[in-house]
Amino acid sequence: MVEDKTKKITETMWKPKQIRNIGIAAHIDHGKTTMTDSLLAGAGMISKELAGKLLVMDFHADEKARGITIDSASVNMIHHVEGKDYLINLIDTPGHIDFSGEVTRAMRATDGAVVLVDAAEGMMPQTETVLRQALKERVKPTLFINKVDRLIRELKLDSQEIQNRLMKIINNVNKFITSIAPEGHKNWFVNVRDGSVTFGSAKDRWAMSINYMEKTNLNFKDVIDAYEKDQVSELAKKAPLYTIIMDMVVKHLPDPVEAQSYRIPRIWHGDMESEEGKALIGCDPKGQVIFVPTKIVVDKHAGEIAGGRLFSGTIKRGQELYMNMAKKIVRVQQINIYKGNQRLIIDEAPAGNIIGVVGLTGVFAGETVSERRIEPFEALKHMFEPVVTCSIEAKKPADLPKLISVLKHVAKEDPTITIEINEETGQHLLSGMGELHLDVIANRIRTEKGVDITTSEPIVVYRETITKPSRIFEGRSPNKHNVFFMQVEPLEDAVYKAIKAGEIAEIKIKKKDEQLFKTLTSLGVSNDEARQYKEIYRDCVFCDKTRGIVHIGEIMEMAITAFEQVVNTGILAKEPCMKMKISLTDCKLHEDAIHRGPAQVIPAVRDALKLAIQDAKPLMFEPLQNIQIEAPFRFMGEITKIVQSKRGQLLNVDQEGEHLSAKVRMPVSEMFGLSNDLRGATEGRTAFFITDQLFAPVPKDLQNKIIRKIKQRKGIES
Repeated sequence: MVEDKTKKITETMWKPKQIRNIGIAAHIDHGKTTMTDSLLAGAGMISKELAGKLLVMDFHADEKARGITIDSASVNMIHHVEGKDYLINLIDTPGHIDFSGEVTRAMRATDGAVVLVDAAEGMMPQTETVLRQALKERVKPTLFINKVDRLIRELKLDSQEIQNRLMKIINNVNKFITSIAPEGHKNWFVNVRDGSVTFGSAKDRWAMSINYMEKTNLNFKDVIDAYEKDQVSELAKKAPLYTIIMDMVVKHLPDPVEAQSYRIPRIWHGDMESEEGKALIGCDPKGQVIFVPTKIVVDKHAGEIAGGRLFSGTIKRGQELYMNMAKKIVRVQQINIYKGNQRLIIDEAPAGNIIGVVGLTGVFAGETVSERRIEPFEALKHMFEPVVTCSIEAKKPADLPKLISVLKHVAKEDPTITIEINEETGQHLLSGMGELHLDVIANRIRTEKGVDITTSEPIVVYRETITKPSRIFEGRSPNKHNVFFMQVEPLEDAVYKAIKAGEIAEIKIKKKDEQLFKTLTSLGVSNDEARQYKEIYRDCVFCDKTRGIVHIGEIMEMAITAFEQVVNTGILAKEPCMKMKISLTDCKLHEDAIHRGPAQVIPAVRDALKLAIQDAKPLMFEPLQNIQIEAPFRFMGEITKIVQSKRGQLLNVDQEGEHLSAKVRMPVSEMFGLSNDLRGATEGRTAFFITDQLFAPVPKDLQNKIIRKIKQRKGIES
């Protein structure tokens, strides 16, 4: 049976029109992994009796213990419809906001998404986040409204009320899609009539669409009767979830050939008329191999396994490939297809598939792997940045080398984690999305990686920026033969917002990037200045405003390196910088190249830049999070007190019956322990969800206190 399915998968891999690469995405606890179980059961890959209980895609012990999905997981399955076999390459993704980086990476590999919404809860904050992530990557959505059984069993709704509830959810989803969909994809709203919306219960393994109801004469009254008469298993036979969902996927989500025609121009900034550009757009199995890893798993037997999307060419075992970011040649040792945590080895795979590759030593998520050197794909930019940090140390000094190795593996497996390793002191910094994120990583280091560690209390990552344009400052090279003139000013709001929204990629800029220049001019940047942009890095911009400097091209990379160094560690407390436009306005260079090397250029540019920032009135910014608090309305007073005590701001309050939904903005530094505080004040009946993240100035009376505190922690002399 397994051999037969593997044979069908390997045969269908070569028929791109019969491939669907999809992600399952939703708010936490809306039923993604349970639905994936039901799909696996329908495909004959697990027992139907265990579907919904086995949670096959949650194969880490901590996922089962916590009852949440932490890692995305892939599976390849076959669906037979209208006389054809379709290969469904499916990625199940997490719902918790702390693990939204997994969703971002999964969306790079997929072309379509099945977005789940709980019928009783409706659209929730993370539903909006996953839709935003999907549309940003040009991934087309469909909708499954799950847990319809809750409307019958808990809310006791009748047939008409159920229909009204479902239509309200569909309208809310469409309103959101229309508001954020990119130009050319505004028609990607989901539609009841065409079958791109289904509803049902993943737990009870049934689903329906309007088309299916018309074809089989089933209606909402039949669904209610099935629950009242305890005949849900019969309903699952009449309207099997697997068939309904997979039919929707095949009919409404694009195959890789169709999808790459509009996705590639969005996520790859190379020449579309080049040989590799045409191969990418056409998903050509005869083109050069171009593979983008989106998830790295470190296996104790196989080493680093890079799961990702093959956009072009046919990858073969033993083939030599080039990693464009790491600038190194590697050899493919194994090619895998997936069944959750099981890997099946194959000899080769063509374009359009999601596969695993062993042998790409040193690879990381977002790398571009190809036969020959090409323009890399756009970097994977996550919706939220790591804003919470803890220090981590090995309990036993003898474990220090092992811990360093483990931390490097962790950084590969989860690129949303940032790690600073100090091999001299043995103290390392781990930065993540939130308390839960750091807790999960620390726990895995102890249990799965076998290193006994201690961690500090979490601390917040701040940002440094400026409040006004500086004067022009000069920096001289140590040999006094080169002079650089630098200026810094606040980056325009429109450009900053476009970078944060992912409309402008954080890249080194080519002379002929006409699309970028067009975008910048549409945001109010003059055409002349747009063409002076050299790099966009960590929400800051470097411009070359020099004229007629003979050797400027030879020192530009060094100047950009100095710019990156200063942006990484600002001047107030060595925290990262943001929202700055840095310009090299003029320079005087020694004629002999030996006198203008990195040791001369980098310190000179860095010194001038630090003086300019000091002159531009630097300021500390702190991360804030917008959160949505759900609770019974009678606890409004207690919730307001907690929000005010934590420097929070109440933005909006909605009341529906006895239920309260409050939108709140709060500094991340005040949010540690918030969950316990809310539960304690509301008899455990409150939940909150993060909806957005932003940075704002630290209040004036706290600026110096926070700078002193950070300097003290980092051991910086005042």
